[in-house]
Amino acid sequence: MDGKNVYYRQANPPLLRHQTYRGTIPSANPASLVELAKALNSLDNMAAQVPLDKPWKAASAKDWDGQTFETWKLDNTTIDETRDLIDLGIEAVFAAEPRDLSLLHVLFYIHSGGSFENLINTAGGAQDSRIVGGSQKISIEVAKRLDGSVFLDAPVHRIKHRAGRVEVHTPRGTWEAKRAIVTVPPTLAGRISYRPHLPGPRDQLTQRVPMGSVIKCMAVYDRPFWRDDGLSGMATSDTGPVKVTFDNSPPSGRPGVMLGFIEGQAARNLTRKSKRERRRAVLGSLELYFGSAARTDARDYFDKDGAEDPWTRGCYVGYLPTGVLTGYRDAIRHPVGPIHWAGTETATEWNGYMDGAVQSGERAADEVLAEL
Repeated sequence: MDGKNVYYRQANPPLLRHQTYRGTIPSANPASLVELAKALNSLDNMAAQVPLDKPWKAASAKDWDGQTFETWKLDNTTIDETRDLIDLGIEAVFAAEPRDLSLLHVLFYIHSGGSFENLINTAGGAQDSRIVGGSQKISIEVAKRLDGSVFLDAPVHRIKHRAGRVEVHTPRGTWEAKRAIVTVPPTLAGRISYRPHLPGPRDQLTQRVPMGSVIKCMAVYDRPFWRDDGLSGMATSDTGPVKVTFDNSPPSGRPGVMLGFIEGQAARNLTRKSKRERRRAVLGSLELYFGSAARTDARDYFDKDGAEDPWTRGCYVGYLPTGVLTGYRDAIRHPVGPIHWAGTETATEWNGYMDGAVQSGERAADEVLAEL
């Protein structure tokens, strides 16, 4: 977070704006900032009215779940820059477009994270911390403590269930148990074969929780050259394909790693392009924000497309279009016989985040223990 952030806006060419700022909110037009503050305050106030355990019981649930977030944005803002900033926040949080999302789902999501600013903040917010060595270190260390009871390369393809008994079938064998907890996102849980079939509401729910679209990109340099100009490496922009960046260099400071996200429709547009084409597009965005060295000095480039990963089929999280929360209600958490559901999509606090995944695991474990 040390240094100034970059705000790049190309609203109406040939007008170009390249400014620096500190904090969370970019140095936008004052009128836009006033309208933005009003919009975010309205969202937080509405979100507070959404019960976290039963969002469909909100007094305005039917109205809010019957419209997209895009509809609400257009009805409650008038300035293009305000709308662009709101779009940027939605894309960064959901890796989806405002038109994709139920307003009720967005409000529930805001409430589960505390506020809209909590979702987009770095210091003190959802993006506050990194794990040296990568988040997978948590899974690796937990697996060590489970003393050989974690089986890898064993994707579950079938679950047979009856009262008090499950059979979990994988290419490495079959496991029998009294209960099973399925933690993969709903869209992947729906690709498992169940015998007997899942009840209609649960199966139809899994057809209605798509994953976000994001390509995570990293450009590698000998050192983080942007720090020489007093920059933090954070950038926000209305111009794609990369609209959000972070300094992802290791604690030693070498090599320099610039992280950029391609999200929503931009990711859908680039997912079928070659890595060379994506690299060219990404370095082009970084050059706009940090100068020609971002393109000429890049010694390596990596990206990860969540939509192409067979074990996620998208990132960061499953989101809800209109009508799902009020139409299917508690189907996302309600057990089916001896099968219980966990995963961050089922969380009531920090839904969509690692904290939400942990909460959902504790809740599912409590359900199982109560039944046993």
